[in-house]
Amino acid sequence: MSVWAIGDLQGCYDVTQRLLEKINFDPSQDTLWFAGDLVNRGGQSLETLRLVHSLREHSVVVLGNHDLSLLAVGARSEEEQRKVNPDLLRVVTAEDRDVLLEWLRMQKLVHTDRELGWMMVHAGLAPKWTTQMAEKHAREVEQQLHGNGYRKLLRNMYGDKPIWAPNLAGYDRSRAIINFFTRMRYCTPRARIGIEDKGTPGTQEQGLYPWFEVPGRVERDLKVVCGHWSALGLTITQGVHAIDTGAVWGGKLTALQLDTDELRVVQVPGRDVPAPVAGARPPRAPKPKPRPPLQARQEPEEGEAAAQGQPVAGETRTRGPRRRRGRGRGNGGGGAASPPPSE
Repeated sequence: MSVWAIGDLQGCYDVTQRLLEKINFDPSQDTLWFAGDLVNRGGQSLETLRLVHSLREHSVVVLGNHDLSLLAVGARSEEEQRKVNPDLLRVVTAEDRDVLLEWLRMQKLVHTDRELGWMMVHAGLAPKWTTQMAEKHAREVEQQLHGNGYRKLLRNMYGDKPIWAPNLAGYDRSRAIINFFTRMRYCTPRARIGIEDKGTPGTQEQGLYPWFEVPGRVERDLKVVCGHWSALGLTITQGVHAIDTGAVWGGKLTALQLDTDELRVVQVPGRDVPAPVAGARPPRAPKPKPRPPLQARQEPEEGEAAAQGQPVAGETRTRGPRRRRGRGRGNGGGGAASPPPSE
């Protein structure tokens, strides 16, 4: 029997099938841990959701931000649903949508297995939360999500505020918990999340730390496996195992075996055509340059005609070179803002 944790699928059905073949997955004796973001951007979200649903007796799923966004879309009116991207629209208009969305809604925010010595979350854990505290706070939101009032929770879960405090109540409290588990990459020692910072360490706003390197964080009794942060690449540090390696962006899909003393990593190439960046505009056509007079014609300056390099499909992006920090796209301040499309 093998236990495998798998990074963000994001609707990459064909890639997922190749990975399951490569690890020789046997549903009669193996177990899969899916680290969230099963859907969105990959073009095959419906097929991916059906696949994971078919493996529900042999797998564990924690919810990611894209999964919660799908649930929010599914809870809207039909007119509002038509405005979503085609990948999610295929899910919410499928004949088996009710079965798939009801099953997805019943999944967890945190999964722990003390016998195995592991816990799984999509994005991260608040710096002062012990394993037991994380489980407790996850249950608070799961009870709302699994109950009859889930639509109201889904309408109120969006927004970057408030900062976590133990005395938070109502949807402010639920939103803060959801942001830790499904959206966080960086935060401060006082648990302010840097939602807009999504690049590699070193590009973030001053005062923010990768959530697993925050000074004064608690030591946890379980190893952690997570996804969400594709720019980080495959990273194993501080007892944290980050396995979102950007399959949907043309990187790789990663599986990590959890039931062995020596960790085993298996990867397959991601999408041949990386997903477009949400909100990106097509490049403008270059303006034709006027031809200089014959007597004044000059050779083009060095580099003028050089083509821009394109990312190689299938490359794993680990801790690459530093780049300028890009602020997040589509994120407003607090309140019930729209879901950030670029996460």
